[in-house]
Amino acid sequence: MELLIVGGGRMGEALLGGLLAAGRELAVAEVSPARREELAAAYPDVEIVETPIAADGAVLVVKPGDVAEAARAVADAGAGRILSVAAGVTTRAIEEAAGRTLPVVRAMPNTPALVRAGAAAISPGSAAGEDDLAWAEEILGAVGVVVRVPETQLDAVTGLSGSGPAYVFVVAEAMAEAGVLAGLPRAEAETLAFQTLLGAARLLVEGGDSPAALRAAVTSPGGTTAAGLRELERHGVRAAFLEAVTAAAERSRELGA
Repeated sequence: MELLIVGGGRMGEALLGGLLAAGRELAVAEVSPARREELAAAYPDVEIVETPIAADGAVLVVKPGDVAEAARAVADAGAGRILSVAAGVTTRAIEEAAGRTLPVVRAMPNTPALVRAGAAAISPGSAAGEDDLAWAEEILGAVGVVVRVPETQLDAVTGLSGSGPAYVFVVAEAMAEAGVLAGLPRAEAETLAFQTLLGAARLLVEGGDSPAALRAAVTSPGGTTAAGLRELERHGVRAAFLEAVTAAAERSRELGA
């Protein structure tokens, strides 16, 4: 088998869908009988197994506490290399759990991978080379964008993009609620708020201008946007985001200690 995904939860299924669309040959190992049935029904052409089978490479999409057991299982089954997306589990810990020398790449993806709009960072273990990093990039690139960082920076990645979708969801909730308070029906307020976030994000990614330049372009002196931005600054929204990312990164370091 070319690739084995260990863990058939939401993230595992997101990778499965993206990789199938990219034409990859793969199997999924999932311990839950009920979940195996669901996956088998949804993906009849994919081999769904209970325990790991031999594969050129394995992707560990399991809870951090299950990584060591999964790493040993795929190594015993004959995996040639490992990509782990478990938060806080170091490449060194995975290498030791495998019980033999294997290239290990550690990644921090995020939940927008479910709609193939994810943001992930990858870091190599001691035995991983350029080919292994390119392999990991190809896998995660099926569901979003990928950057390379030193492993020491993965906690910062966790605080920023790993936890980041939750911050955006809070903003979405607040904007929609503000629309309701201003007199809009909830359905219309949510449609406008959510599409505004989507459109602004696309401008950031596709437009080529900096956030500061884009903000200035819609802020007329003494206008409505200036009044709104003044309130955001008065209530410390910018500082709150800085503190949120910092706190999440620190918590990631604590979990990996």
